[in-house]
Amino acid sequence: MSIASTVSTSSVPSKPLPPPLRTHSSSNTTTKSSHRQSFIEGLRNVPPSPRVRHPSFSHPGVQDLLNHPPSANKHADPKFAGREWRDIAVGEIANPDDVRWMDLDSTVEDATMALLKSPTNVILVRENSSAQTAMSTFDYSDLNAYLLLVLGLLKPEADQMDIFNDIALSAQQGKPITLRDIQPICRKETLINLTADANLSQAIEVLGSGIHQLLVTDDSGSVSGIITQLQVVEFFWNEAVNFPSIDRLYAVILRDLGVGSQQIISVNSDVPLSEALVLMNEEGLTSVAVVDNGQNVVGNISTRDVRHLTSTSSAPLISGSCMHFISYILNEKGVEKGRDAVPVFYVNPYSTLAHTVAKLVATKSHRMWVVESASPSPSAPATPLLGPVSAGPPQGASPASPNLSSAVPASAMAGARISGRLNGVVSLTDILNLFAKLTGLHPTDPGEQRARRRRSSSSSVRPSLDSVRPSIESRR
Repeated sequence: MSIASTVSTSSVPSKPLPPPLRTHSSSNTTTKSSHRQSFIEGLRNVPPSPRVRHPSFSHPGVQDLLNHPPSANKHADPKFAGREWRDIAVGEIANPDDVRWMDLDSTVEDATMALLKSPTNVILVRENSSAQTAMSTFDYSDLNAYLLLVLGLLKPEADQMDIFNDIALSAQQGKPITLRDIQPICRKETLINLTADANLSQAIEVLGSGIHQLLVTDDSGSVSGIITQLQVVEFFWNEAVNFPSIDRLYAVILRDLGVGSQQIISVNSDVPLSEALVLMNEEGLTSVAVVDNGQNVVGNISTRDVRHLTSTSSAPLISGSCMHFISYILNEKGVEKGRDAVPVFYVNPYSTLAHTVAKLVATKSHRMWVVESASPSPSAPATPLLGPVSAGPPQGASPASPNLSSAVPASAMAGARISGRLNGVVSLTDILNLFAKLTGLHPTDPGEQRARRRRSSSSSVRPSLDSVRPSIESRR
């Protein structure tokens, strides 16, 4: 593996704003209420912080997770007992209720409301309400790109200027903006279809190659389910006792498995949140590690966290630091749960695969950041447990304010002391790629998909739907 290349957004060049978009800064959206200026203003009735983010844990919860990872799940489904996992049909694990549809002419506001409720964190976009095939998707990365545009933080290329200006002007005038309008700025995610009777080995090869989700179709070609990387990792975690070839991997430490990557992109805790959001958009990432000046992990920001930014009251968060944003979220979790909370988005090279997967499943995360370990002991917890660190006011107190005065400095966060220096990352893709290879399958290099997402995020925009490609049929 190559030497770790941690990129701080303090080195990311600032983006000059095109004149027509300057009027959509966060400061303006909070000072005019006579009409809707932007999408953020239009979602004023959405709670400032929908409280279904990646869970944070109490200290006792972290200790229980680390000391007693459920490596032998007692709730394994007997219908999978004695079966070879590669022969299980994808239709057996897909849930039709997970599918969420939006038409191309649906508004971005409506699509966002549906996304907030989606169990898979993705909305399928179709031509109209009678269609049962997906033309594209709408997810939190797309929502992030849209918010950056209406806030004037997304720099258009020369041939994108008219599209950006049209969307910005519509937002300023309070006109409805549809998914069709924003297709040119959305990330072009590869759509893969598998029939319900296709076996799980086909799905693992696809998902282990870096595709985030695949669509399950019936005999007529209509979408009947959706399977995500997280769903499959969770399936193997819950059913591991039925699949010895997978189960035996869980006791092995990350260092010995050689899983993960040292190609890391991180942000410094003191840079504005807006820089982290821009960086994720430019690099085609769903999350970035937040580090202090010593490169110690102090938190995690994902595109899914943009759900906290869909109201005018959250405007100060955009210009505030990444550390302030993390502390704001943890404060709210503390108020909601009435208990201490700590972030648990990191492991170390001596953590077992079981330990790592337990954290991914429990936090519904796509990545765990790998930090240097102070001890080579496999039993040493990746999240040393110091004294409780209060995540918010006592139970019954008012929710934390997004105002900058409530920011918590990096030195005061538990992660600055108890995590470690960032030196790698393990993703759902890495784990599924490992499962595939060690059971004789041949997934493609996930780096190809990562590079494709980066190109998609930075590619020139065309003012048409030519870039919305139909689903690719996978028939291997």
